[in-house]
Amino acid sequence: MAKLKVFFLLLFSGALIFSCKKTNTLPQSVVATDTLYFPPVGSIEWQTTTPSSLGWNTNELNNLYTYLDSEHTKAFIILKGGKLVVEKYFGTFTADSLWYWASAGKTLTAFLTGIAQQDGIINLNDKTSKYLGTGWTSEPLDKENLITIKNQLTMTTGLDDGIADPDCTLPACLVYKSDAGTRWAYHNAAYTLLDEVIQNASGLSYNAYFQQKIRNRIGMNGLWIKSPNSNNVFYSNARSMARFGLLMLNKGKWDKTAILSDTNYFNAQVNTSQNLNLSYGYLTWLNGKTSFMVPTLQNVFPGPLIPNAPADMYAALGKNDQKIYVVPSQKLVVIRMGDSAGGFQLSVSDFDNKLWSKLKTIIQ
Repeated sequence: MAKLKVFFLLLFSGALIFSCKKTNTLPQSVVATDTLYFPPVGSIEWQTTTPSSLGWNTNELNNLYTYLDSEHTKAFIILKGGKLVVEKYFGTFTADSLWYWASAGKTLTAFLTGIAQQDGIINLNDKTSKYLGTGWTSEPLDKENLITIKNQLTMTTGLDDGIADPDCTLPACLVYKSDAGTRWAYHNAAYTLLDEVIQNASGLSYNAYFQQKIRNRIGMNGLWIKSPNSNNVFYSNARSMARFGLLMLNKGKWDKTAILSDTNYFNAQVNTSQNLNLSYGYLTWLNGKTSFMVPTLQNVFPGPLIPNAPADMYAALGKNDQKIYVVPSQKLVVIRMGDSAGGFQLSVSDFDNKLWSKLKTIIQ
């Protein structure tokens, strides 16, 4: 833990200085004025456009591919305005291969939670115990009753993330650390129980509700696979990941069809959700803020989360460098699936900043 703390202190201590010297946005020449393209549901058709037609630096693309390959990437996609600009697979991985999203699936769960509230079956301000029953934690009842669905979405339940197995969802593993809303801590178990909240509220399995409300409506594939009393992890192909990124880019609409019509909820998901970690929305990471926190630590680091990335970018980030980056100002969606790119294998890693350094040399 001490080594991890020193790593982040060294890596990000210069972030504030860097952000003062350079802007965090890509050149304005790449801002598109055309409407977004959406690939048809139930088809493998997906319109493409070329990097050269966008004025990108194509000489650097091969260097990017070499870098991605060296960092154990399996799939890499860039969408511009919804169209495929880059789609690259490495090794034996193909467009049909399935891979885990890890914690990038948290952002998918947050979006589905917004739909559940839109459907009137939950309310973010409800106590979690309304849907899970009392005794879902080992906390005293008055402390447990402080925890709301919104606390689960914002990582502010107050439950102890420092226990031996932070993925364990059994009551014995859900231990009081502080009052809900007073402490930000990246805690998988508390987030995972949103699945049971939605199941109990909807009367459907989590997979069934997800398929009905998101997957089938935007043409994704994939499935949630749950370990007993532990994580629920989503698996899909890379294009399904890109479809969800495009849905986020269009603020919850698939073309003209509103998948999440509650604009207030969507805006809350992709903006600061509490005053403890400014770079965190509803299970979604935010760039361009004045400070940030990272999993496992209670330090607050100055500067933006990913200095080399555009300031308005938000992201779904997962262990071993599963990435969905969304950049509204540039109409960009960037997808990365694969094994670990090295270093500390948290949702946020130094790979993010290195990758965006290379992307800045291409996207001009």
